[in-house]
Amino acid sequence: MASDAEQGEGEEESASELLRDRFRLCTISIAEAEAKRNSMEVSHPIMSCISDLAFKYTQQLAKDLELFAQHGSRKSVNMEDVILSAHRNDHLAASLRLFCNELKAKEPQSERKRKKVTKREER
Repeated sequence: MASDAEQGEGEEESASELLRDRFRLCTISIAEAEAKRNSMEVSHPIMSCISDLAFKYTQQLAKDLELFAQHGSRKSVNMEDVILSAHRNDHLAASLRLFCNELKAKEPQSERKRKKVTKREER
């Protein structure tokens, strides 16, 4: 009988494989749609290669984002981490900054953040 740790690893690996397979199917679907839209043909081995590269890139991106958040002493990734991850691609970084600024512009202007009231101030 497998231990709880081995069973947990098996479930995690199974979930990872399922995620990879779904990602691969989506990537192939996008590649097929783009090829059709541009009146091109893309062979299946090339599509598989593209989907595998995209998945590996996404895995590395996730690791980078996690490290950026940890470096900032945070437990969650924020928009600045995503923009920082694109530092090697100027066009992508500029697009992400523009998108971030558009999102900020759409947010309603809130009043100043409330200061936490300490017990001394309450007295």
